[in-house]
Amino acid sequence: MTALVTGTPATDRGVGPMLRAWRERRRVSQLELALRADSSARHISFVETGRSRPSEEMVLRLAEHLNVPVRERNALLLAAGYAPHYPETPLDDPALGALREGMERLIRGYEPYPALVVDATYRVLAANRGIAMLMDGVAEHLLAPPLNAIRLTLHPDGLAPRIRNLREWRGHLLEQMGRQIALHRSQPLRELYDEVAAYPVPETGSGRAPKEPVPYFALPMQIEHEGHVLSFISSISTFNTPMDVTVAELAIETLLPADPATVKYLHSLLP
Repeated sequence: MTALVTGTPATDRGVGPMLRAWRERRRVSQLELALRADSSARHISFVETGRSRPSEEMVLRLAEHLNVPVRERNALLLAAGYAPHYPETPLDDPALGALREGMERLIRGYEPYPALVVDATYRVLAANRGIAMLMDGVAEHLLAPPLNAIRLTLHPDGLAPRIRNLREWRGHLLEQMGRQIALHRSQPLRELYDEVAAYPVPETGSGRAPKEPVPYFALPMQIEHEGHVLSFISSISTFNTPMDVTVAELAIETLLPADPATVKYLHSLLP
C-alpha cells in the first residue's frame, strides 16, 4: 500500500524549505528543476536556503514545473510574502453557474449509468439517478448531508456488504486516497482515510453471478442490487489548467458498465 505523508508545510518556515519539500517529493534535482524553469541550480539553491527571495513569477513557475496543486501554490505565495494568485470561489456562486449546469447536464446525460461529482475530500456535490439507485438500503445516517462517497462505499452500513469483491475494491480506494494524500498533503483527507481504513470489513453477499465469465479490462466494482450482480469500471475526470481552487479540486466520477448483463439491467430499471 502507498506510504502516507502526514502534515503540511508550515508557512512560517518560509517559501524556500516548502519548495525544497515539493522538489524532493517529486524526486527532481535542483539542476533538473533549474533547466525546466529556465533558471540555474545556484539560484534554486539560494531560494531553498533562504539566501534569495524568489519573485512572484518565479514561485509560480517553480510550482508549475513541480506540479504543485493549486491550493498549495497559494500557500507558497503567502510564504514568500505575496497575495494568493488563485481564487477559491464557492460552487454555488453565480460566477460558476455555467460550470454547475454543465456538470449536471453531463451526469444526467450519462443515465442510466451512475455518475457523480465530488470535491477533494469526496464530498458528493451532485449525483444522477444511477447513483440514487445504488443507494437502496444504505442507512439513513450515511445519507444525511454532507454525503461522502468513500464513507458511503466502505461503511458497514453503506454499500460495503453488497460489494462482492469488497477487499479488492477497498484496497483500490485506499491506495487511491494514499496517492492523493501524498500529492496534496490534506489533513481532512488523511482523517477520512484513517476513519474508513478502520472500518470492519463485512462479509459480502451472494447475488446472482453472470452466466458466463467476463474478461474485465480493469478492476470492476461488483455490487449486488435486488439479487443481480452489477459490474462497473470507475473513470474519474478533472478539469485541465484550472484557475480556481474550487474548480481544481472537482472530479466527475462515472461508473461504466463492465459487462452486457449490467447494461441490460440498468436500461430495464431506468429507461
